[in-house]
Amino acid sequence: MSSAEHKAPATENDITIVLMTEHDLLEVVEIEETSGLSRWGWAAYYAELQGGNKDLMLVAKPLRPRGIEQQQIAGYIVARETAGELHVNNIAVRDQYRRCGYASLLLGRVLEEARKKRATTAFLEVRSGNSAAQALYEKCGFKAIATRANYYTDPAEDAVVMSLDLQSK
Repeated sequence: MSSAEHKAPATENDITIVLMTEHDLLEVVEIEETSGLSRWGWAAYYAELQGGNKDLMLVAKPLRPRGIEQQQIAGYIVARETAGELHVNNIAVRDQYRRCGYASLLLGRVLEEARKKRATTAFLEVRSGNSAAQALYEKCGFKAIATRANYYTDPAEDAVVMSLDLQSK
C-alpha cells in the first residue's frame, strides 16, 4: 500500500461508528496500551459500560481494514455526560489509521450525542506534550483554558485542560 493511499482522509463512508460493547474491550485495551494513554484497563472500561453513559462509548470499525485482519476496531472514544457537561475521557486510534480523520469522526459523533443530551460544555485533558492531539481538539473548536500541573504519571507531565461551548454550533 502506498503511503498516500495509507493516509487518505477518512470519511463516514470508510467506517462505521457503533456503540462499544464488552466484546470490543480486548481490542480497546490493546489500542490504549499502544497509544500512550494513561492506563484504564479492561475492568475500568467494563465498569464504565455498566453505567449510564454507555451511549458515549463508541468504536470506529473500518469498512476496509488495514493490517491484521482479526483487528476490527480502528479507534475508540469514551466520554461521560454529567449535569450538562461532557467530559472526554479517552480517545485513541490504531497507528495505521492515525492522521486519517478517525479521531475527528469519533469526537464529532460524541459531541453530537452530547448535544442531544443537552450538554452545554465539553471538557478534556490532554498531555501538554501531545501537540498532535491538541491540534485535533483545536480543529474541532476546543480552546485551552487551564493547565493541571503533574496531572499525568508514567511519564509525569502536565495536562492542558480544553473546553468547547456546545451551544455555539
